Amino acid sequence: MSLDVQNNLFLNNIDDILQTNISKTAHTVLIVDDEVNNLQLLKRTLHGKYNILTATNGKEALEVLENNIDRISLIVSDHKMPVMEGTEFLEKANKISPDIIKILLTGFSDIEILMDAVNKCNLFQYMLKPFDPQELQQVIENGLDKFDLASSKSSILTDLRELFYKTIKSISSALDAKDPYTHGHSLRVTLYSLILAKELNLDDKMLEEIELAGLLHDIGKIAIPQSILCKPGKLTDEEFAIMKSHPENSEKLISSIKKLAGISNWLKSHHEKWDGTGYPGHLKGEDIPLSARIIALADTYDAMTSTRSYRKALEHQVAMDEIKRCSGTQFDPKLAEIFIGLSDTIKAAKENPEEFYKKYSYLQKEINSTIV
Repeated sequence: MSLDVQNNLFLNNIDDILQTNISKTAHTVLIVDDEVNNLQLLKRTLHGKYNILTATNGKEALEVLENNIDRISLIVSDHKMPVMEGTEFLEKANKISPDIIKILLTGFSDIEILMDAVNKCNLFQYMLKPFDPQELQQVIENGLDKFDLASSKSSILTDLRELFYKTIKSISSALDAKDPYTHGHSLRVTLYSLILAKELNLDDKMLEEIELAGLLHDIGKIAIPQSILCKPGKLTDEEFAIMKSHPENSEKLISSIKKLAGISNWLKSHHEKWDGTGYPGHLKGEDIPLSARIIALADTYDAMTSTRSYRKALEHQVAMDEIKRCSGTQFDPKLAEIFIGLSDTIKAAKENPEEFYKKYSYLQKEINSTIV
């Protein structure tokens, strides 16, 4: 599939991707008060507009909150209650779900106590008792407007992150499609890189950047003529010089994109060798960025175990033996040793890359975890 066709198919779905996930059903409000009359007044005030949950003390309210964490949008709580005061309950509620709007009803007008409660509980507003039901209803509506706005922003950010990730994968797949022999190459290189990176216990930011770098490591090949990329025989010196320009092309393409600028040097360095004989900068040893050393191992393994126009794929163990042989010259010896130690996992991932990618993809897990 051509790059234009893939992009058109992808762009046709942008409207779907950017649909927010805000529920159109009525909001659920939790009312907490130990006095039955007050509880009934609050229920009558809000009846018909919202789904109502009730509790008669802070401890009971925490149980209701934990059992309905995905439903509750707003809490109205009395201050002075037995078992647990409203401020203590709201402070605990804020730790459980800081996005829920919190309103405190109190008979005390001590400004220091109230400001302390505002700060500790992340209060949206406090109201002095006795309260005007219409005024309370307006405060609740304002609070729910804020809740909807925050939910909308969160949803849009999630959708934009998903759009960004899908765009990267689309570009990666389109690049691989330039050469029928490299179908799935970028995804497999990314997968093997993530397997190694997780074994190294790298932090989440590094995992995200390695995933992006793996998917885009060959983006510079977009400027390489098809006749060179798909040539069945040995490249001439002139053709090889053109092919060797793709890491620098990758850096130029990516460095101007703010979100990706940090990985541009990694893309430029993934053909450097531990002994300094690689290209384009002849970097040596730990002067080569760690991520580039990781991707170099994954890239070489996939190249060896994939059928190309000029040769058949090598067996998994043959490729592992070659990596061991080139440890300390082409590859970082410590990373090569760990990669070889992951032989069984790498082999299983090679045989079922799509399923393993779901397990190891950091970006996909991040998107999934933020979708309600």
